[in-house]
Amino acid sequence: MPIFAISLLNNEPVKVHIKFFSIAIMFLIFVSCEFNKESKLEVKEEPEAKVIAKNLRQVKVEIKGMTCEIGCARLIQSKLYKTDGVTYAKVSFEDSSGVVSFDQNKINEDGIKAIIEKTAGGDIYSVASIQEIDIVVQNDEIQ
Repeated sequence: MPIFAISLLNNEPVKVHIKFFSIAIMFLIFVSCEFNKESKLEVKEEPEAKVIAKNLRQVKVEIKGMTCEIGCARLIQSKLYKTDGVTYAKVSFEDSSGVVSFDQNKINEDGIKAIIEKTAGGDIYSVASIQEIDIVVQNDEIQ
């Protein structure tokens, strides 16, 4: 190390400036990182809400082959509800039908039909028809 550099480090005012400069740099890095986190979160929230509202569909599905409420209807309902893209599922044994709300960017009617028909090994249930219905806000809790 050159003698000039050593003499500068032994100088008190230089040490104070280096400490002050180091603290200022650390403060700026901390502040800029926090600012970036906040701005990314704000930008991310709005578009997702708009996309979900635009792509939500609801269909009524006629299901053949159900023989009971708990073993059949609830099993199909549970499989549908656990599927990515399905936001609501209610299957009725009495009506032999179900109502399913879904995000059409993640799943379509054929996907819903496939899930129902694959339930319980794939030999028991079949979908007789699928028809689109108006979206109704559901308050029921899905089991």
